[in-house]
Amino acid sequence: MASRADRPLVVGVGAARGVSADEVHALVLSALAEAGGAPDAVAALATVDAKAGEPGLLGAAERLGVPLLTHPAGTLAAITVPNPSQASREALGTASVAEAAALASAPGGELLVPKRRSVPPGRASMATAAVARRTTTTSRDRIDTMDTHDLRHHGDAEVRDDGAKLTDLAVNVRADTPPSWLRERIAGSIASLAAYPDGRAAREAVAARHGRPPGQVLLTSGAAEAFVLLARALSPRHAVVVHPQFTEPEAALRDAGHAVHRVLLRAQDGFRLDTAAVPDEADFVVVGNPTNPTSVLHPAGALARLARPGRTLVVDEAFMDAVPGERESLASRRDLPGLVVLRSLTKTWGLAGLRIGYVLAQVETVAALERAQPLWPVSTPALTAAQACCEPRALAQAEAAAHRIAADRAHLLIRIAGLNDTVEAAGAGGVQVAGPAAGPFVLLRVAGALAVRERLRALGFAVRRADTFPGLGPDWLRAAVRDRNTSDRFVAALGEALAVRTG
Repeated sequence: MASRADRPLVVGVGAARGVSADEVHALVLSALAEAGGAPDAVAALATVDAKAGEPGLLGAAERLGVPLLTHPAGTLAAITVPNPSQASREALGTASVAEAAALASAPGGELLVPKRRSVPPGRASMATAAVARRTTTTSRDRIDTMDTHDLRHHGDAEVRDDGAKLTDLAVNVRADTPPSWLRERIAGSIASLAAYPDGRAAREAVAARHGRPPGQVLLTSGAAEAFVLLARALSPRHAVVVHPQFTEPEAALRDAGHAVHRVLLRAQDGFRLDTAAVPDEADFVVVGNPTNPTSVLHPAGALARLARPGRTLVVDEAFMDAVPGERESLASRRDLPGLVVLRSLTKTWGLAGLRIGYVLAQVETVAALERAQPLWPVSTPALTAAQACCEPRALAQAEAAAHRIAADRAHLLIRIAGLNDTVEAAGAGGVQVAGPAAGPFVLLRVAGALAVRERLRALGFAVRRADTFPGLGPDWLRAAVRDRNTSDRFVAALGEALAVRTG
């Protein structure tokens, strides 16, 4: 069977609320037969964002063993479709979900089968489907250039609507943060809001923390802003993003008009990086360490071997301060040509709403990124937080938190192993953990993961769907590491969700 990267077809699907997986699946098979294609030729199902959680669509994708790719309504509205519907436009913002989603997921391709409706006996249709064929591309082994994943989906979407009712394991921000002393420092900065932000003290503090001169530091509105600045300020000819990893680097590159090549790490290799998989011609390479969502910590020596003159090597270390001793960090390396290290203060310190991160790079690179930045991009409270989080007391607390996270992660993995013994003894499939995990989250593989995720929500837990990460499919979930009591409750709920699935 061909890998998804080599499969030529994408099926756009639209559905009314409550449609069954049986109806969607039957319609997809009918549309494929009309296109002369088989189920194993399908790379993905695609729909509009508003339908991302529709169980019938998720169930049909699960049966086909493909991801459900979602697109914003605005993106689909801009696509000309052969069978527009005013009712669809008014309800969902696009003239045909099925046709537009199929075409959006096969850029440059063609529509083989226009919109078709399901024909259930005795009642009105609840689903539509259209089939598109992607353009044929040639690529190096293990390089994927097709976008069949929702790069804009992030963990906060899992708790945005009813997060107050759920235990949040979908977002990787450390629980019970920021600490009181940091809140007080931030609150104290409000008295100076009348003045424009002055980042010099914070910049010097970050520089001292990593043994660099201030000119090699750029403070940013969260580490995610740095990806946008890199995409705008640099002009890569052959950009490579190592996946699975945080999707914003690729999204920013694509938004800036750059073609992106994907190096896909494999589950059978433990999602470890083989540096030989990165093409020699790549002049811009992005890799996470430890990587979100796999939680794999790559050896610093291996990453350093990717650095070379004429190449920008971007290492996203947003979660490195959650690793005891920050082993394998390149943040203090000043000898590697083209190295850019990104760090975040939002995860360990609970500052996602404040937005503060920074770039470590050579002076010339920092200057180029700074020219692409708007004036005063980091607020005074965020600058105060950056300076405070680089002080000795804060660094000691972060290190203690990293050791606590490691112990809590070990407890979670022991509980999952015990769960596996129980479900396997009952003849059911268990839970595979990617790794070895080194970050404040774990990547879990479980058959029917999208349905399990919905059952976990019903049981009070939000976990992150992982099929939106390139290189992963519908059998993956990501869960944040929490305290032992929370992990005990989560594993119990996971066992119940698996029992429902297998029973």
